[in-house]
Amino acid sequence: MQKSALFSKILLLSLALIYSSLAFSQQPFNGLENNMSNLFRLSNAKTRSISPENFTGEKGKGGMAEKGSASDASSDLGRGWKVNPFVEIAPNQTFTLGEISGSGAIQHIWMTPTGNWRFSILRIYWDDESEPSVEAPVGDFFCMGWQKYAQLSSLAVCVNPGSAFNCYWMMPFRKKAKITMQNISDKPMRLYYQIDYTLTDVPEDAAYFHAQFRRVNPLPYKDVYTLVEGIKGRGQYVGTYIAWGVNNNGWWGEGEIKFYMDGDTDFPTICGTGTEDYFCGSYNFDVQGKYQEFYTPYSGLHQVIRPDGLYQSQQRFGMYRWHISDPIRFEKDLKVTIQALGWRNGGKYLPLQDDIASVVFWYQTEPHQKFPALPTKEKLEVN
Repeated sequence: MQKSALFSKILLLSLALIYSSLAFSQQPFNGLENNMSNLFRLSNAKTRSISPENFTGEKGKGGMAEKGSASDASSDLGRGWKVNPFVEIAPNQTFTLGEISGSGAIQHIWMTPTGNWRFSILRIYWDDESEPSVEAPVGDFFCMGWQKYAQLSSLAVCVNPGSAFNCYWMMPFRKKAKITMQNISDKPMRLYYQIDYTLTDVPEDAAYFHAQFRRVNPLPYKDVYTLVEGIKGRGQYVGTYIAWGVNNNGWWGEGEIKFYMDGDTDFPTICGTGTEDYFCGSYNFDVQGKYQEFYTPYSGLHQVIRPDGLYQSQQRFGMYRWHISDPIRFEKDLKVTIQALGWRNGGKYLPLQDDIASVVFWYQTEPHQKFPALPTKEKLEVN
């Protein structure tokens, strides 16, 4: 009887899931809501892709280069082979990776940037805006803030061997999308990349994707770290990445994250209970006396850089938390902070003065507030 009851519950749950998928499939579909429940549905959306082999993404215009970045390697094969698979971005140059006209959405970005990931600045502009809605060093945008590879497998961002950066955030636009990469290094960078997008109608209630980088090193004593502030408009906060460098001995993650929304002043509406708690871990990420890396669809401590006893002297961590199933919605404004707290001898909290950098991700109505200026090159550098 117990097995029969369990089987009945599983069957009912399966039927409920099937029913919900079929019910959803009856709703209007424009090609933006791609997921496992509607991949079988036809749409009038048009699939396009931009890469160095097709800078415009136009239909039937891929692989046409006669000369390019791999001309020597392809000289015996000729046009239509692998003639221009990458670009070189000179020092202090800004290169336009892609410009898309019309309405649609970017659905996937893949790239393998060389050089210093903190000195390569990714920017994205929507609908002819003069200020970017996305601005971050490319490494931090893809959750690699320490200039070192770490495997990351999540729904929104994947980083695969050996330096393959993948972004799956849906990024709708109504008139235009423009993506640039600025090389602020004194050395050229090589970039392979592909931007996969769809051209289709965009729903009226679709908000615009935003991402903002910040860094403070060191955090002043008793200051809180501000992840983002000054967001004005309506939208939802969907993700946090932090590169945390510890400048003190002992546990560093007692601090609480706080979300001040829609007129909150002294006290927030949402208040967490600890840094590792917010990133969906517990008890110092400690398993048998060691930090335990993990990565899941929604959260992870995917990077732990341990001291080597010589020149790599500091502990460094990379963490992400995606609010995909639990977006934090705001109507008018939003500010997000996190405390840096450790322990004193005697069982009292110790405000820390750590090296903290972050990228936060959200959707909102436009126009957005102008972002704070990026730190200077010297203050961006990881050493």
